[in-house]
Amino acid sequence: MSYLRTVCWLIASTIILNSAGAGTLVQFRTAFGDIEVELYDQDKPATVQNFLNYVKSGRYQNEFAHRLVPGFVLQGGGFTLITNTITPVPPFSPITNEFGVGRKFSNVYGTIAMAKLGGDTNSATSQWYFNLANNTGLDAPDTNDFFVVFGHVIAGTNVLNTMNQFQSWDGTQTSNLVYNWGSPFNELPLLHPSLAQTNFLFVDISLLQIAIQSAPGGGDQISWNSASGLTNIVEFTTNIPPVWNTLIATNGTGARMTVVDKSQARSKFYRVRVAY
Repeated sequence: MSYLRTVCWLIASTIILNSAGAGTLVQFRTAFGDIEVELYDQDKPATVQNFLNYVKSGRYQNEFAHRLVPGFVLQGGGFTLITNTITPVPPFSPITNEFGVGRKFSNVYGTIAMAKLGGDTNSATSQWYFNLANNTGLDAPDTNDFFVVFGHVIAGTNVLNTMNQFQSWDGTQTSNLVYNWGSPFNELPLLHPSLAQTNFLFVDISLLQIAIQSAPGGGDQISWNSASGLTNIVEFTTNIPPVWNTLIATNGTGARMTVVDKSQARSKFYRVRVAY
């Protein structure tokens, strides 16, 4: 039974979406709402795995967006803030640039890509950015560009649109401004014109992770981080190869959701799909 549970966890931990070849679903929670992102696991495997390593390691905890250029990019993954102390995200080793690996994705509005150093194609580590416009110039085949897109927004473009409405601080704005605090925070987004911790634009990143445990009244309790505003479908199979059956289809809230399967089948595997 313990072996079966291990296999069940591995299958249940795989994120499966509605489209062919779809990838891991990631949630970016902000003060303006959630951004749901599908990653390109198959086309940019090293880039996606690098990003997931930062998420799973906890290195992105308490991170904030440190750069916002309306009409261009929103950038994070570089710094965390705890009790008014800013700390750089400890980097893993730089990854090999995958711009030409798999399908080629352009830096267009609503995509997420890895930041890197100018003049060094293979220098991406922890920093990511959302394209707030069609920035196809970042695809240019030179060492200053070749920025690797590794996912796209499937819900939450309203949050990106809000980012485009921020304005550079001119001494009069009372909210949603871009402040020059000196390098590397020349374009720091703030909710209000003060460097207080509560005014930083925090970005909490989590995966649609599934956990299975025995329910108090019998059966299996399945919980997962739901995708907000989208139909979350919990499915099960008792066969390998699988024949999937719907346990429940529910509208995601963005919070962790739970459902109990009271059947007594001992060899059962679960997955979550997100319809978009």
